[in-house]
Amino acid sequence: MTYVLHFAPDNASLIVRLALDHADLPYEARLVDRSTRAQETAAYRALNPNGLIPALETPHGVLFETGAIVLWLADTHGGLGPAPDDAQRGNWLKWLFFVANTLHPALRMTFYPEKYTGTDRRDQARLRRQLQAQITDQLRRLDDAAADWQASAPTVLDFYIAGCLRWCALYPEDTDRGWFDLSAYPALHATCSLVETLPACATLERAEGLGDTPFTAPRAPTPPYGSAT
Repeated sequence: MTYVLHFAPDNASLIVRLALDHADLPYEARLVDRSTRAQETAAYRALNPNGLIPALETPHGVLFETGAIVLWLADTHGGLGPAPDDAQRGNWLKWLFFVANTLHPALRMTFYPEKYTGTDRRDQARLRRQLQAQITDQLRRLDDAAADWQASAPTVLDFYIAGCLRWCALYPEDTDRGWFDLSAYPALHATCSLVETLPACATLERAEGLGDTPFTAPRAPTPPYGSAT
C-alpha cells in the first residue's frame, strides 16, 4: 500500500516527508489547505481529532503526532534510527522524545501565544520571551548531548531537529527572531548541514518551496501550492 501523508508546506509534515523519501517509501502527499482552515474540518478531524498536521494513513490505520509517526516508520522499515537491539537505542529514544514532547511544544506555544494568554499583546510578548529562554536552554542541552543521539547515518531525529531549528529562525514572521543563532550550536548546525546533503532534502525543497538551504540558512517558503500558515 502507498502511504497517504496529509501535509501543509513548512509544517511538521516536512519531517515525515523527509523520512518517507529517505527510506524510499511510496506515498501520496495530500494537501491540508491551511488558508481555508481545512485542518479544522470534520473530514480532517476524522483523521486527526486534534486538528493538527500531519496525519499519515497506513495499512494499520491512521497515525498522528509527528514523533509517533516517525518512530513507527523507523521501527517498521529500518534505516531511519537505531534498531531496538542497538546499544544506542535508549539514548536516541530519550532525545527523540525530548524533541517531540519538550522542544516542539514550546515552539508551537511561541507561534500561538494567544491560545495560552488571551488577547493582551503584553502578556503574549512576555510568554514568548519566557519560552524563547527555555528553548535556548533546551537547544544548548541538545547540542551538548550530541554524542547520545548522533548516529552513524541520518535518522528521523536529525530530521525532527532540523525542522525545529528552521522554525526557530523563521517564525513567527511578525516578531523579532534575533534571539536565535544556529551558529551557537555547532552539533545542531552540523545536523542541519548533513540533512541538506540528502536527496530527500532536495525533494522536500522542490515540493514545498523551501530553497536550497532550508535548515542552515532558511528563508520564507514559496510553496507551489498550499500555505504554511
